[in-house]
Amino acid sequence: MPRKPVDPHELRAAVAAVTPWLDGDEDTPARPVLATAVRASLRTLEQIAPGHSVEVRVPPFAAIQCVPGPRHTRGTPPNVIETDPKTWLELATGRLAFADAVADGRVTASGTRADISGLLPIVRI
Repeated sequence: MPRKPVDPHELRAAVAAVTPWLDGDEDTPARPVLATAVRASLRTLEQIAPGHSVEVRVPPFAAIQCVPGPRHTRGTPPNVIETDPKTWLELATGRLAFADAVADGRVTASGTRADISGLLPIVRI
């Protein structure tokens, strides 16, 4: 059963709540606030690029599969992107370019389909 679509207003509100932290003006937000922003933005990516060929992991909060292509069902998928919550939200809001995050080692991306730069940013705040 497909997930309920993310309401764009809820996405903006969730990400806006962590924007001062992304800008370096505040300490790390409370875990539930951060989790909501990460999960809403990942679910939005899942809606923008439905599929199962790339797994995007943002531990400890969520992992989604997206991007059309071959479906992966067992073990570690061949196309994996993994990063921390702050880096993910910087990517999702356009504060950080995907290629720069990979080059700086803030994102690990493996596989031929693991470049999601064309899908970012998800929301601008």
